Amino acid sequence: MVEPTELGSRKSAVLRVVVEEYVRTGEPVGSETIADRAGLGVSSATIRNEMAVLEELGYLTHPHTSAGRIPTDLGYRRYVDTLPPGGRLREAQRRAITGFFAETMLDLEEVLKGTTQLLGRLTQYAGLAVPPSMSDEQLVRVEMIDLGPSVMVLVIGQHGRVEKAIVDRPRDLDGQALQSLERRLGDSFRGMSVVEAQARALRLAGESAPAERELFLVVAGRLGDMQRGKGSEHVLVGGVANLTDEVAHWRRETVSRLVEALEHESELLRLLRQAGSAEDVSVTIGAEHPATGEWEASIVAAPFRAGDVPIGTIGVVGPTAMDYFTVVASVRAVARRLSELATELGA
Repeated sequence: MVEPTELGSRKSAVLRVVVEEYVRTGEPVGSETIADRAGLGVSSATIRNEMAVLEELGYLTHPHTSAGRIPTDLGYRRYVDTLPPGGRLREAQRRAITGFFAETMLDLEEVLKGTTQLLGRLTQYAGLAVPPSMSDEQLVRVEMIDLGPSVMVLVIGQHGRVEKAIVDRPRDLDGQALQSLERRLGDSFRGMSVVEAQARALRLAGESAPAERELFLVVAGRLGDMQRGKGSEHVLVGGVANLTDEVAHWRRETVSRLVEALEHESELLRLLRQAGSAEDVSVTIGAEHPATGEWEASIVAAPFRAGDVPIGTIGVVGPTAMDYFTVVASVRAVARRLSELATELGA
């Protein structure tokens, strides 16, 4: 790959205009358009020479039926790598993010479902999110709520996940005994993993009288459900309809392949897991990965954290002819706000 400094300012400016105009219009970009928009003060002939060099270097290509050029995956990569850090969002986008996170939300997975829709609205592509794995989640507390003839058992996870069950109240457990049992539980599960908490609940069941044993077994069952869910990582998707609006940049069969991939999600999970290990926003463009190459797509993704620990990933998938400036800024801003919320929920 040619280093950015080897292109020079004029070639870099030409490439930037080609990328931004092609993303905007979906049409090959000619030298006259570049001359109008780049402000280089040179002739169209000079710009055509620069475009020819950029094509030789692999940054541009051109359809056989047009004299204009379009970016290659390498051209998009060069453009993305030279975007200014900390790109600014438009005021309307900042308000949308602030408004979304101003709502009172305590269940992180529900927040993530809304986040995918938010990213879809901000970028006009499809928003993605991978929730935290249950195997990594610690418990906050276990509660038993007296409902008269029944008892509600609540198991509350660090990141806001709540498992609940309503069971018939044991005949030999009066209100005073239930209060005593709840005090015994209290915060005794705080900080335990799901596996540790289930083992503790089973041990308590074995040590307790029959009426209490029944409720401890219910707690163990709820924890077992949470534990079995640890391997069921999944991708939340929002704004899929936006992809069908991108026919200017994708062939219809490509859109069909990507929508099918969203349904099967295994490749997306692999890509988003890789992004989850990055420090900041990562961008995968077209042929840089076999999956995105097949889809002719790009994925912009970033981890979100509870404290300093990455716990999940959000992102956006769209055509390689993507508005990278807006998408990168949106994903970075939303990941930052999610990290703040996840840290609060885990506090």
